[in-house]
Amino acid sequence: MILAAELTVAAEAEWLDGWTAGPTEDQGSGLSAGAKAPDLALADHTGKERLLSEFWAGQSALLMFWRHFGCGCGVARAERLKTEYKDYLDAGLNPVIVAQGEPARAAAYRTEHGLACPVLCDPDHVAYRAYGIGQWAVERILSEAPPVFWSHPREVGVSFQNDRRAQGRPPVDDPWRGVAEFVIGPGGLVRLCYFYQYCEDFPPPGVLTTAARLI
Repeated sequence: MILAAELTVAAEAEWLDGWTAGPTEDQGSGLSAGAKAPDLALADHTGKERLLSEFWAGQSALLMFWRHFGCGCGVARAERLKTEYKDYLDAGLNPVIVAQGEPARAAAYRTEHGLACPVLCDPDHVAYRAYGIGQWAVERILSEAPPVFWSHPREVGVSFQNDRRAQGRPPVDDPWRGVAEFVIGPGGLVRLCYFYQYCEDFPPPGVLTTAARLI
């Protein structure tokens, strides 16, 4: 069995190569309301294969596409999720996360951040792309970073990665991959696409819960 630590080393290398190359895909715009939600099979944090449609069978789903596991935005969203979770359940939403890590890393991340919902694994970004989530432009990731970061040189990436590794949260996976959250109705149609404009552009919980109640 490949351990989370070994997978993290490979994911760090992916991040550094991606950082150096810069964004190479369109940013995307998510799926429109009324669109049929793609029903894909993804492994969850236990390694079990799950269909996305399981989560909107008989109720609405809150499908949350996550930033990479080393991103502070994901940590902040996890904290918000814990405080908002009951509101989502009360609105009839079934929360589920789609993330870039493999099951071993997803399980470790879920435990570390006390996440109650399943974490599905999409290391090849198949689901991200199917839901219209591409790579953000530099300004949407680095707007508050020093100018030396803007051209994303490899040596700056190495230094940043080393600093963050020392803090226990190394940058991993695709550094440019955007995020979005979707309310999917019981029939598998998109009710709401909340497409982030920048890393900490978290949805107000009332936007998600009201969309669910209006289905």
